[in-house]
Amino acid sequence: MINEFREFAVKGNAFDLAVGVIIGAAFGSIVTSLVNDIIMPPIGFITGGIDFSDIFINLSEVEYTSLAAAKEAGAATINIGVFINRVISFLIVAWVLFLLVRQMNRMKRREEAAQVPPTPAAPPPPAPELVVLEQIRDLLARDQAGGPGAGRSPTTGRPQS
Repeated sequence: MINEFREFAVKGNAFDLAVGVIIGAAFGSIVTSLVNDIIMPPIGFITGGIDFSDIFINLSEVEYTSLAAAKEAGAATINIGVFINRVISFLIVAWVLFLLVRQMNRMKRREEAAQVPPTPAAPPPPAPELVVLEQIRDLLARDQAGGPGAGRSPTTGRPQS
């Protein structure tokens, strides 16, 4: 079992997975910054200065001016704005991943098309007249060679007199 684990860990798949997780974490922080620092401020400006990250439903009886104040007091809240920010982050990540996978698939198809030689087209079937002429040729050759069926009528197959 230890040998199997070592074989798995040394193979490229485990290493590729680790690199992917690290890059994914870094990419996640970039997307979070993009949403919080670039996308949400203009949306807040358009909506009259609303900061989505500060939209929350207070479940306690005490009023709080901000989500930070409610969290500091330990109040129970439903954080709608934070959820909206995370949904936007998810949509951005999903869109970017879709574009990456789409591009990778295009490159794979191009590689496969370049590597696979085109199969030659099957020759067209012979014309019916040619098939009949070949049958006549074969019958005449058989009659001249004295093979089985020699001396028989090519049309009826009966012995000729």
